[in-house]
Amino acid sequence: MQRMFRKSSEPASVAARPPLGTVGQARGLLLVAFAAVYIVWGSTYLAIRVGIETIPPFLLAGSRHLVTGLILYPILRWKTGIRPTAAQWRTAGITGLLLLLTGNGGVCWAEQTVPSGIAALLIATVSLWLVIVEWARPGGTRPGPRVVAGLLMGFAGMVLLVGPARLGGSERVNLAGAGVLVFASFCWACGSIYSKHGSLPASPFLGVAMQSLVGGAALWVFGLLIGEGRALHPSAISQRSMVAIGYLIVFGSGIGFTAYLYMLKNSTPSRVGTYAFVNPVVALFLGWGVAGEAVTLRTWLASAVILTAVLLVITAPHAGQTPAEEVIPAPGEA
Repeated sequence: MQRMFRKSSEPASVAARPPLGTVGQARGLLLVAFAAVYIVWGSTYLAIRVGIETIPPFLLAGSRHLVTGLILYPILRWKTGIRPTAAQWRTAGITGLLLLLTGNGGVCWAEQTVPSGIAALLIATVSLWLVIVEWARPGGTRPGPRVVAGLLMGFAGMVLLVGPARLGGSERVNLAGAGVLVFASFCWACGSIYSKHGSLPASPFLGVAMQSLVGGAALWVFGLLIGEGRALHPSAISQRSMVAIGYLIVFGSGIGFTAYLYMLKNSTPSRVGTYAFVNPVVALFLGWGVAGEAVTLRTWLASAVILTAVLLVITAPHAGQTPAEEVIPAPGEA
């Protein structure tokens, strides 16, 4: 009885406290998840560049997402027991077209002429477009002064990156490729905001699988319509490109997104949002160190301006929450 009395008299906070080993294990898993999202998603831009060496860009993106959807959808339908409604398929269809066909497909196409590190840097502006699209939509939220300063700084960094010729000893970034990347970022932001307010299944994974099915099929159809089928020669696909597409499916879409959802559930939005700042840095260094992409004074200056702008936006208070709560995987990462 004495032993029982001592146990029951403990404060509730102490009694409910999880064992130290459990806390340490959870913290370790969270660190692994952050490392996976930082490194894996930062490396997807290089993987895309390797993949499009011998696989046409829209067919590469289509294969990646279609395979992901075909694997995940039946498993998640069986596991969750959720039967998606017509409204949920409509939302998945629209977001699949905006996020994957225009967003991810645009990144793959642009990397034919734009280095992978520069592509990641331009895609970092998704955080800026999210604020603008949210502001522009009916009933949207007006950004505060700090966010406006971040927006102005971010777009100034874009002009610096693609504007003056021969600045800092480097040639101007290919304007067509840069324009497609900016448009892809804008469409990604539109799809993200629409997805947030649209009807999707309670299971985030099932929603992703539905978007992957629609977006992957649309990428293949569009690729065939613009003649990529004639440029696809299976016997000419290199082992490097096959490894790249496998990496994008398993690590980029599978492990990376699983780690991201774990982060969302077990960490604060402001910390999760830091991936949007870290990924371009990882992509720049991988492009320079592995692919031999030039990193010039122009690149360093533009990187400093754009990433500072992104950091301002994702950490600024925004209508009772931080914009980091709206930061989701960018076109090259999802």
